[in-house]
Amino acid sequence: MEEAIIKRLETLAGKFKEIEESLSKPEIIADQRKFQVLAKEHKELQPIYEAYMEYKRTKEGIEEALEVIESSKDEELVELAKEEKKELEERLEALEGELKKLLIPKDPNDEKNVILEIRAGAGGEEAALFAQDLFRMYTRYAERKGWKVEILSLNETGLGGIKEVIAMISGKGAYSRLKYESGVHRVQRIPVTESGGRIHTSTATVAILPEAEEVDVEINEKDLKIDTYRSSGAGGQHVNTTDSAVRITHIPTGIVVTCSNERSQIQNRIKAMKILRARLKELYERQKKEEMDSARRSQVGSGDRSEKIRTYNFPEGRVTDHRIKLTLYNLQEFLDGDLDEMIDALAAAEQAEKVAALAKES
Repeated sequence: MEEAIIKRLETLAGKFKEIEESLSKPEIIADQRKFQVLAKEHKELQPIYEAYMEYKRTKEGIEEALEVIESSKDEELVELAKEEKKELEERLEALEGELKKLLIPKDPNDEKNVILEIRAGAGGEEAALFAQDLFRMYTRYAERKGWKVEILSLNETGLGGIKEVIAMISGKGAYSRLKYESGVHRVQRIPVTESGGRIHTSTATVAILPEAEEVDVEINEKDLKIDTYRSSGAGGQHVNTTDSAVRITHIPTGIVVTCSNERSQIQNRIKAMKILRARLKELYERQKKEEMDSARRSQVGSGDRSEKIRTYNFPEGRVTDHRIKLTLYNLQEFLDGDLDEMIDALAAAEQAEKVAALAKES
């Protein structure tokens, strides 16, 4: 293992021991806030410390076995030492890989809820119908995971398609699983509106934003322009007769959020602020990432919303992710929310990239 990684592990092991000692001190136990901070850090470092201690023991075991092989004249003992050395070397290799993965910084957003945004792209009504299919796909996936889906904003078409939908997906690890979905999704199929039976290509854009708490993004009320208006509907008894729809403009960035799903202006404003905070968080984090070298990007591909990431081909019954060159021939099951195989592959590719980057840094 690279010397720089060993040095880092030694530093973390020393830090772990220091924290362990501190947690037993009466003055730390008395200060519950400080105790909880240290206890959390102790818990995060423990897997690294334990794996590194095993790594050191394994390395010592290999050295001892080698010494027996080189110095002993007992052939039976030498053979046993050779077998032990081989087993220990295999374990050492596995521990090296495990330690490198443990050293990869965790995404601080992984446990957050998600703001899902889907917009119809090129393809007219067929693109809107595809956007509806994608929303159903993520909704079904959320159901499988036991997550809650709440629509924040919805703009439908006359044929049941979606021009734009914004929804909150709440549940443990929602962002860690869905963060790979940002980008342009492309569908190839015969649209219901096509009488000639020709295959068309349409697109929809998906954005996955981690939910931002008020502590994550500070918003000055003076930077907001808030307008209320009467929302338009499809007609009938459900049309709003009051100015309950809300449009919030964040003046410094020009970000505009509208919300009209609720009949209450207060509820629409609360939902609009959730969307605004998430978009601002994404904007600020993207700006920070752009300042870093492209080789250090943390996600598979750029994650940019303009990047074509996946194709759904109906005639061939396949779905292809272009970032990792993976094709699955279970299109209907995939659209019914069976996404884990694809997401697992994307997560593995991201981890491999991070391990490779860690080795280069060392």
